[in-house]
Amino acid sequence: MNQTPAPNSPVALAATPPTGAAGLCLEDVRAARRRIAGALRVTPCQAAPGLIPPADGALWLKRDDLQITGSFKERGARHALERLSPADRARGVVAASAGNHALGLAYHGKALGVPVTLVMATTAARVKVQRCRALGAEVVLAGESFAEATGAALALARRSGARWVHPFDDLEVMAGQGTVALEVLEQVPDLEAIVVPVGGGGLLAGVATVMRALAPQVRVIGVEPERAPSLTRARQAGTPESVIVTPTLADGLAVARVGEHSFRVLQGKVDAVATVTEDEIARAMLRLFEGQRAVVEGAGAAGLAAVLSGRCDLLAGRRTVVLVGGGNVDADTFSAALRRGLAREGATLSLPAA
Repeated sequence: MNQTPAPNSPVALAATPPTGAAGLCLEDVRAARRRIAGALRVTPCQAAPGLIPPADGALWLKRDDLQITGSFKERGARHALERLSPADRARGVVAASAGNHALGLAYHGKALGVPVTLVMATTAARVKVQRCRALGAEVVLAGESFAEATGAALALARRSGARWVHPFDDLEVMAGQGTVALEVLEQVPDLEAIVVPVGGGGLLAGVATVMRALAPQVRVIGVEPERAPSLTRARQAGTPESVIVTPTLADGLAVARVGEHSFRVLQGKVDAVATVTEDEIARAMLRLFEGQRAVVEGAGAAGLAAVLSGRCDLLAGRRTVVLVGGGNVDADTFSAALRRGLAREGATLSLPAA
């Protein structure tokens, strides 16, 4: 039997929508763009004709790995901070994050004078932890998964009175993430499909909201790792359900349960969701490095992995943009991914000894 969580439980707090917010619409995203204008980069959308055969359509890469902190997460983090009341700014914010949301909050919190405390799993990428601390954020390592870090962060927010900023299940964050879709529509005329990496669903919810309002003919495709298929499970069940997550190159997408609010927002707006294997993610990371000289993390390469592996028939022959979401990856993880990608193709990689 389903039970309503206690008001102060982590589940109840994580599912609490932003005050006064009932949904997400195009004007929310447009307003977010106005608020964050000048604080973030308008990243390039690069044509990538060499990555797929001409018969397969045309391909562009939306390079949000070129944001200041290396990820699209910066958009939602900045917007959430801009929307804080003066009292909340003084008390500061608390968040749990696999790394990129944390980096966005740390950087923009420093710029806006907002104290930031970040709770990250003990398995978080070392480079992300170090960069957050260098930006002046307080970093607490707790738990071995995003779910465990979230529980610790919620408890800390209750004790301190700081504002809890969810990395994906927050409408202000979703509105900020959706600004990437406004840029894409301006950069690629006659767009026919957009491929979006999925962890908790906040980016996909923002992008899908924009596309359905301004370009309903565009196919919206979500991509998640096979080792963390939370949106696939939610679509099958009709509601978010927890899945077992195992270690993946796409650590930024390793979310056991898609967000309640993000799932509600993206309902009816997404054409398909594909899953990709670890080998396919590694191959996409290799292709981005070889073809674009881009050092991209597994989560950032997941969308391209679906394209290269033909995981979604809806993309065949279409003018497609793939969102490249993040470029924060440890050197050892990146080199191991390149070796894995080359091994799949029967080649080898020689790198200098550490």
